[in-house]
Amino acid sequence: MSVNNISQEQAKTREEYKKAKYESQKKVTAHEKKASGEKVAAQKNKRVRIRLIPIWLRLLLLVISIAVGLTAGAVVGYGVLGNGKVADVFKESTWTHIRDLVDKGK
Repeated sequence: MSVNNISQEQAKTREEYKKAKYESQKKVTAHEKKASGEKVAAQKNKRVRIRLIPIWLRLLLLVISIAVGLTAGAVVGYGVLGNGKVADVFKESTWTHIRDLVDKGK
């Protein structure tokens, strides 16, 4: 009798497992249908994105900010930290001298 009870319990467990598996597959299918419906609706209502700052202007601002950063770094490095005159940073002779020092070190 106990053997029959175990097999009946196992049968119930198997049936419950099959039902749960079927229900989960059914829910996934419904979820997939809903997601695909949302995609179709999103494509119908797709809005055109207008950029506040165009890409070409972003690139131009990037180049300008790099130039300003390099100039500011040279001014601080030569004028403040190097105890030189700040205006000398913009002279060609200063950069020729620095280039000669670097080349001489090689």
